[in-house]
Amino acid sequence: MAITNHSQPPPRPPGPIQWVLKNLFNSWYNTILTIISLGIIGVLLYALIQWILFFADWSPVTEFPLLFMVGQYPRDQLWRVGISVSIISVLMGLSWGIWRGLIQSFAITFGGLLGIVALIPVQMDFLTVEVRLLLLMNVGCILLSYWIGRVIKTSGLYVSIAWAIAILLIVLLILPGLNNFSINISGNEVIILPHVPTTVWGGLMVTILLSAGGIILSFPIGVLLAFGRRSTLPVVKIFSTFFIETIRGVPLITILFMFSLILQVFLPIGSRFDRLLRALIGITIFSAAYMAENIRGGLQAIPLGQEEAAKAVGMNSLQINTLIILPQALRLVIPTIVGQFISLFKDTTLVIILGINELLGIGRSVINTSPEFVQLQLEVYAFIALLFWIISYAMSYSASQLETALGVGKR
Repeated sequence: MAITNHSQPPPRPPGPIQWVLKNLFNSWYNTILTIISLGIIGVLLYALIQWILFFADWSPVTEFPLLFMVGQYPRDQLWRVGISVSIISVLMGLSWGIWRGLIQSFAITFGGLLGIVALIPVQMDFLTVEVRLLLLMNVGCILLSYWIGRVIKTSGLYVSIAWAIAILLIVLLILPGLNNFSINISGNEVIILPHVPTTVWGGLMVTILLSAGGIILSFPIGVLLAFGRRSTLPVVKIFSTFFIETIRGVPLITILFMFSLILQVFLPIGSRFDRLLRALIGITIFSAAYMAENIRGGLQAIPLGQEEAAKAVGMNSLQINTLIILPQALRLVIPTIVGQFISLFKDTTLVIILGINELLGIGRSVINTSPEFVQLQLEVYAFIALLFWIISYAMSYSASQLETALGVGKR
């Protein structure tokens, strides 16, 4: 019987040149198709670059950059947005240093955008020397925090707690401010953090707040609904199933209309419910139903032997579900969960029906401000599409890095 020698190392993957020769120029017809395709791609890229640099008019973007970023947020209170960006920069760099590749793409994308805005050779009213230095300082905060995270090697739990505290401070205190809160200085009443109503919020800030809030809130609700649908308690199972199937059978725009119009009917006369909060609740409920089904698919993929083995060693149901079943289920459905997050991020454009000027709504407002901008719709929508693509790609790339770190598909 022949003895196979397993001491030989596996063959090394081919280099880029060998791959190109093997896959693109391995026959005469593939060579012709490759040359034709490269020619078409080259012509299209040349035309696109020519249009971007020489023919497109980016004046709607360059004249109203703050409108795209923060909407009509009071310009004298923009320092709050600056503080929020600095807090996020510090935590982003710290998370990058501790979690490494899991958040690397977000940190690099965030820092890169800040650096590009700071160094862009375009004169804008708000891009003063001080603002450019502040943006570069935030880039430095990301790098410094990254180095600190690599050195101190603290637990990721503390970073998660810091993120939770920071988000609460930004959303509940820094951006909206405090109503009627003032201090007396030398006999003069000085208002600290004057209240900024959400009716003047807009642009990319609102888009990120709605998407991040929807993701953070819908994920735990989706987990509970997924377990509830698999529960042996009839009441819990019926409620979870009814909730999931009802919400999934209705378009998101209907959910938003319901929270915009119908919810007011059940509130006391004269009371008002913040429209940004209404939109966030609608998005959260809609996303939670889809999240529940994604997670339930992962739960069903876990063999029953895992649960039986955990019971055999004395673990209770809570320990089994949180420590054994759920981590494995989430690992299996990372692509679908991230796909849901990306879809949620793009679905925030529907809140325009509630009168909320998120990024796309601001773009439409800019187009309608003057007759000459009506002819520049392509430039405005191209800029908005680029912002959506950058953030969506960062989310997708982070998911692929997470799958690589967890060995999905390999072990």
